[in-house]
Amino acid sequence: MNAKLTALTRGLLGIPLGIAIGFIITLIISGIYGNGEYLSARPELIAEMGSEINAVLLQTGLSALIGFGFAASSVIWQLEDWSLAKQTGIYFLINALVMLPVAWFARWTERSFKGIAIYFGTFVVVFIIIWAIQYFFWRQKIKKMNEKL
Repeated sequence: MNAKLTALTRGLLGIPLGIAIGFIITLIISGIYGNGEYLSARPELIAEMGSEINAVLLQTGLSALIGFGFAASSVIWQLEDWSLAKQTGIYFLINALVMLPVAWFARWTERSFKGIAIYFGTFVVVFIIIWAIQYFFWRQKIKKMNEKL
């Protein structure tokens, strides 16, 4: 299967995961700002969209976009002629360019320089943690495979 078709297939399969991530984000936002209540969407988004259902529909579509972007861009890890640094950089760039606008439009971040900086910083930290965990996991797995040879 060629890379474009693989990316499209993975992207489509990633949509439900993106929606799940969006739901988790609403749980986190509810825990921070909800005062014990579940916020299906940020109040600012609900006001902007005119109703809760419109806000949730937009947020769900944006969350699907996150899932598509992360899953589709995962084909980058199969490009064996790229260095790990290049793969990581391009994967990070693509997904930052997906996440940050989604966070802006869904109002998951404050619409200010400070809000964007905090969200981007959080994205970077989470990205580094997940990348490091995966790197060390695969490094150990490869080491064990090499020992068996």
